[in-house]
This record gives sequence, C-alpha cells and structure tokens, in this order.
Amino acid sequence: MKKRERLEVIHDILLVINKESQIRPTKLLQKSNLSPQMFKEYITELIEKKLITKDEFEFSLTKKGQEFLTEYKTILNFIDNFGL
Repeated sequence: MKKRERLEVIHDILLVINKESQIRPTKLLQKSNLSPQMFKEYITELIEKKLITKDEFEFSLTKKGQEFLTEYKTILNFIDNFGL
C-alpha cells in the first residue's frame, strides 16, 4: 500500500467531512485511516487554516475548505490531462 502524501491526506479528510456535512471526531478518525496522533496534528492544522470548524461535537467544512476541494480537483484533472 502506497503512503499518502500530505495533500492527499488533507484532501481525504476534507472530502469525508464534505460528504457527511458534519461528522463526529471518532467517525472521522476511523474514516481518515490515520493514527490518533497524526489525526490530531492534521485536524489542528485544518482548524488553524480555517478549512474546517469544530463545534462542541462535530467537524464541518468551511467555505475555504470547499474551495480547497474544488482547486484540488482542478489540479488532479490538470495532472491527468497531461499524463503526469
């Protein structure tokens, strides 16, 4: 199994939150396939960069997080189109 790059992990986390609309930390940890320590590091960074928010019980995607997903998809399409 190939190790995921940092941006792939961020994309995967944001995609799960986007699909669920709101998600509890335990469920997101399970779906992210990260160790609890790595999960905490990524979540802290995503909150600091305002890509996600956390209320008392759940994570949600911000508008900036949605923009990240859109731009990331554009980059993947670009890479695909040029066979890179």
